[in-house]
Amino acid sequence: MIIETYAYARAGLLGNPSDGYYGRTIAFLVRDFRARVLLYPSARLEIKPSKADMPVFENLEDLYRTTRWRGYYGGIRIIQALLVRFIDYCRDQGIALPNRNFTLEYESSIPMRLGLGGSSAIITAALRALCRYFEVAIPLPILANLALETETEELGVPGGLQDRVVQAYEGLVYMDFSRDLMERQGFGAYERLDPGLLPSLYVAYRTTLSEGTEVFHGNVRERWRAGDAQVVEAMQAWAGFAEQGRDALLRRDYDALDRLIDANFDWRARIYQISDGNRQMIEAARRVGASANFAGSGGAIVGRYRGPQMYQDLVAALQPLGVAVFKPVIVPAG
Repeated sequence: MIIETYAYARAGLLGNPSDGYYGRTIAFLVRDFRARVLLYPSARLEIKPSKADMPVFENLEDLYRTTRWRGYYGGIRIIQALLVRFIDYCRDQGIALPNRNFTLEYESSIPMRLGLGGSSAIITAALRALCRYFEVAIPLPILANLALETETEELGVPGGLQDRVVQAYEGLVYMDFSRDLMERQGFGAYERLDPGLLPSLYVAYRTTLSEGTEVFHGNVRERWRAGDAQVVEAMQAWAGFAEQGRDALLRRDYDALDRLIDANFDWRARIYQISDGNRQMIEAARRVGASANFAGSGGAIVGRYRGPQMYQDLVAALQPLGVAVFKPVIVPAG
């Protein structure tokens, strides 16, 4: 028996980064990139390394490029952390796991450390495989929680639920993380929206901007916990943008959606230190008339373009900056 599971990249459209601060967000799955996990019975429990885990390089330049692209860690540590979290969950739920060893292999085509949900996709795909192997049914909201806790609780990496929720639910999702919901039930209210409501969207990313989410978010959480008025106001504004964006999508008011997408980034620039490379991407996209916002923590952007000519202009403006541009596939073919 070989179990094969997938989880895909994601792009945050509106509300990010308020998901970690009792806010609201809208995000969609990006099926152009995915994490793939194979799990099968074996005599001993083994997590097989992928290329990202192998400390073998062609030369110094290869080491440099690979490290800037993928960071200093591969996927083995997050899979190991997930296994610990999965065992704790099953014990807490009174689920007795049979003594059945396995080998787990993974690979990922998601550009790492660019705010496209690369690490959470590996975790989500592996969690799906574990659930199938041990015949454990985990409700989608709890599955998203476990994926987040793997990084925040086990590895000490800050993050919010947005990535994990949209990777669990797939498609286009509106998420409400209001404090009363989170404290009452331990998760938010998640609404699948029809991806057909979306206008023509692009995603663009620049691999030279790769960095961990913890680098970008800096001390914002500490400021929020201290009641910093500027940060609190920004989180409320971002949550409002997501709520208004949901309404704009349902009305197919794409001009209003454009204004919200642009405003989402503009508020970020008030709170966060935006690197020159990230700002160049945003400005280049906006110069040709497209809206532009971060798809995650930086390194990738998302927005709306109007018509084939604007898309061509967008590609022409971003390619000289070393930026790849594509039209995201959000739902499965057929």
